[in-house]
Amino acid sequence: MNEGRAALHSRAIVVDSPGEHRLVERELPEPGPGEVLVRVAAAGICLSDRELYDGHRSPGCVRYPIVPGHEWSGTVEAVGTDVDPALRGRPCVAEGFRSCGMCERCRYGETSLCTAGYAETGFTEPGAFADHLVIPARLLHPLPHGVDLRAAALLEPAAVVAAAVRAGRPRPGERIAVVGAGTLGLLAVQWLAASSPAELAVIDPRTERAAQALEFGAGRALSPAEADDVPGRYDLVVETAGAPTTAASSCLLARRGGRVVLTGMFAAGATGIDPVHLSVSQLELRSVFGASSAAWTDAVRAFSAGLLDPAPLVTHTFPLERFGEALALVGGGAPGTGKVLLLP
Repeated sequence: MNEGRAALHSRAIVVDSPGEHRLVERELPEPGPGEVLVRVAAAGICLSDRELYDGHRSPGCVRYPIVPGHEWSGTVEAVGTDVDPALRGRPCVAEGFRSCGMCERCRYGETSLCTAGYAETGFTEPGAFADHLVIPARLLHPLPHGVDLRAAALLEPAAVVAAAVRAGRPRPGERIAVVGAGTLGLLAVQWLAASSPAELAVIDPRTERAAQALEFGAGRALSPAEADDVPGRYDLVVETAGAPTTAASSCLLARRGGRVVLTGMFAAGATGIDPVHLSVSQLELRSVFGASSAAWTDAVRAFSAGLLDPAPLVTHTFPLERFGEALALVGGGAPGTGKVLLLP
């Protein structure tokens, strides 16, 4: 970098320990070999960020002090050595898992199952609740010029949905249910609607969220009580809620020989899945945590082609200075609260 750039500063939210955060001004980070410096355009706050802040995240999955922020979009501002200089000025997102690329699972393309140890942007590595972010260039997914970068900040949850769709293998004409109408659930509805299902139902107790799912392409909205009346109906069930009972109830919704994909983040004490039902019904059960490089590619392609539009999910935007106020909205259950973004 030149001397003028090196003199610049950059702000970041630092969570020193659970419940303690501060807005700091620091030297503008410089990308090292194989890295890029990204100017953050937007960063989403999700429940896992709230868990990090409240101290409820597993100790092995967070490293304090930390700059959070794993859902983000931005523009490449500078590149390190061994990185294509043509990337400067390119809109982008990037994978969160810092996979090693060398272990057996990475060699199979299953980068979200890397055995080299857990490392993820915004949890163990500096994240995007900041003006700038340095990341390995190999994790970068360039976007077309002119894209909506606020909407692109939701490509991380969209990549998780892409992983779930890959695992679920929807086929035209199938009956599909999505359990949960949060960010993951609504993105899953939008994606699965493109697979030409015979029926696409969403199950959520919140009337407002269920109505939004209908706008996103679902043909039917059910409350959990109504869903109890249709056991064994669906060829594919995609669980996105992570509520204490939804893993077990999702398996009851699937037909014999059906497929269930769990994407919600469950806490200890969640209701267990009945192994007798699982065995007798010959269900295919898959789980998703994060997203592989292939799933990220699927999500970026779908977004770039206009097949996936996360923009309607965004309801609130805040500057970095109002991080505490923004965080309080997440998980608060206030009506009308969808995706909350920080705009550095």
